[in-house]
Amino acid sequence: MIRHRRAALSAALVLGATVVGVFGLATAASAHVTVNPREATQGGYGRLAFRVPTESDTASTVKLEVTLPDDAPVASVSTMPVPGWTVAIEKRKVDPPVEVHGSQVSEVVSKITWTASANAGIKPGEFQEFPVSMGPLPTVDRMVFRVLQHYSDGNTARWIEPPAANGAEPENDPAPVLKLLPAAAAATTGPSVAAPDVAVPQQPTSSTGDDGDPAALGLAIAGLVAGLAGLALGGLAFARTWRASTPPVA
Repeated sequence: MIRHRRAALSAALVLGATVVGVFGLATAASAHVTVNPREATQGGYGRLAFRVPTESDTASTVKLEVTLPDDAPVASVSTMPVPGWTVAIEKRKVDPPVEVHGSQVSEVVSKITWTASANAGIKPGEFQEFPVSMGPLPTVDRMVFRVLQHYSDGNTARWIEPPAANGAEPENDPAPVLKLLPAAAAATTGPSVAAPDVAVPQQPTSSTGDDGDPAALGLAIAGLVAGLAGLALGGLAFARTWRASTPPVA
């Protein structure tokens, strides 16, 4: 009996260690730099945030470099202030130029670099988001950002591997990917079509609300007629009663 219990306990411990190992690896693998949201619309401006977790147990993230893809030029990038961090934007020449709101732009953004000031780095077990607004977004299926994450101990994590042809994420150092969806087709504005003629009864205008309603007007007339008839009958009855009660004159 004791041997069976020991065997069961050993099996449980092995199973527990296996489960912890699997989930631990899955958690570590998922803790990489991402862009959020992961979808945007072609031709528009997108508000994005690069989410950066610190994977190191001993060092802080002190610098982040995000390189925009060469095949998806973006003319305008605005950054949101991040306390304790400075930002620098680099540009590059493009030929042919990129059209932005009817104008030709020959320079596009190539890289965004955030640098932490003293004691402002992303500590172990923490993450930080770096929001940006960029556009017009190119008419491509996706944007693959190459990211370098620099640590305070001199190490660098290189999130630069693009997804596979089938869209599967690489096992090591996956790059953040923004999926771009085609803009919704604009509604075509053709000649206006007149609504079919429908006979609509015209109501007489009046300064009072109820007088303009034919039903209300009919009820008012009927009430007036009934009142006059009642008055006439009352007068006739009064006259008969008065005649009957008055003595004849000698």
